[in-house]
Amino acid sequence: MGIKVAKFGGTSLADAGQIRKVKAIVEADPARRYVVPSAPGKRTGNDKKITDLLYLCHANASQGMRFEDVFRIIADRYLGIVNDLGLKLDLQPHLDEVRRNIASGASADYTASRGEYLNGLIMADLLGYEFIDAAEVIFFDQKGAFDAARTQTVISKRLAGHERAVVPGFYGSLPGGQIKTFSRGGSDITGAIVARGAAADVYENWTDVSGLLMADPRIVKDARPIDVVTYSELRELAYMGASVLHDEAIFPVRQAGIPVNIRNTNRPEDPGTLIVKDASPVTHKGMITGIAGKKDFTVIAVEKALMNQELGFARRLLSVLEVNGVSFEHMPSGIDTISLVIADKELNGKVDRIVSEIQTECQPDEINVYSGMALIATVGRGMAYTPGIAARLFAALGQANINIRMIDQGSSEINIIVGVGNDDFEKAVTAIYKAFVK
Repeated sequence: MGIKVAKFGGTSLADAGQIRKVKAIVEADPARRYVVPSAPGKRTGNDKKITDLLYLCHANASQGMRFEDVFRIIADRYLGIVNDLGLKLDLQPHLDEVRRNIASGASADYTASRGEYLNGLIMADLLGYEFIDAAEVIFFDQKGAFDAARTQTVISKRLAGHERAVVPGFYGSLPGGQIKTFSRGGSDITGAIVARGAAADVYENWTDVSGLLMADPRIVKDARPIDVVTYSELRELAYMGASVLHDEAIFPVRQAGIPVNIRNTNRPEDPGTLIVKDASPVTHKGMITGIAGKKDFTVIAVEKALMNQELGFARRLLSVLEVNGVSFEHMPSGIDTISLVIADKELNGKVDRIVSEIQTECQPDEINVYSGMALIATVGRGMAYTPGIAARLFAALGQANINIRMIDQGSSEINIIVGVGNDDFEKAVTAIYKAFVK
């Protein structure tokens, strides 16, 4: 029998009804030996996530304000879940301990992590699995960076001693034992860490969608699901905004070559999307894998005669961005031109100063600033082996009367990025999708 690690998101564990679905999913496959739960999420659109309520408790307590009323909402939610599931678990002492620690000045990380901790206790009792506190097996160094080596050593040994276990997501511990959390959505990372520690055959990430779609369904109705995607393709798509998986969660399993299966708790019969190692054979020759994009970029176009003969020009140009704390997305260039494509949120009122400093440092013949650009990435490993992909893409945009303001293709040839006006973004995504998906 293989080993599967199943991580369940907040919507999958929002109430007793959802948790029963999770129990059925886990028990349907004996290979699902390790479970990583998030804190309960929203039950309805107007509901509050447990993690948000815990952060509110900490904020109130740290300012000397009452937090007990908010904590009572949290406690009632957990006690209600225990009661609705018919468990004999006495959660009250754990709730009392959390409340006392918050009142005594517990950190925001400790406070927020208790959502997963308490849900982990419930899941372990419901499934009859061992409970392993994440603080005992997932570690950060003194600077707060994830300690992968120590974690792998400890967690692999610990899991080897437990046939089945629940490890709550989102947090670990610092060298002194204090609780440290990952960024929001960090239960995805915990799941990947557990999968690597268990040498799992598959890491299942259960959420409220049936995997990734080839395009944003808000733009392309009935967009097709992506059956298989490689880690590299996922990184390209996730970077451009198309992801149901925490970006950092890719790396622990990618290093170990463990496939990730994104599944839907509410539709467990759906196969979802399988994320596989980059060396896997291309199964969609002639097809793109997906389309994703983002709006609101500015282009700073720099022109200077004989730029290619001027040593250090690009270094001086980029040093202006570095001094101003600005990173760039792309840098398409020609013999006498370089364009800096920068997200508007990076610039934040710095455009005039940057242009002035470029003029001083590089003395170009001309600088032009173009705002309101969107970037669209068309991604697929099969693209590298199929002639005419670029022509097909550009023809689709031309037929839709969309002006292409920028073209960029990486050396790996798994993606083509085009820049279009913000106003043309949705129309361009739709045109590209229709050109490749029949």
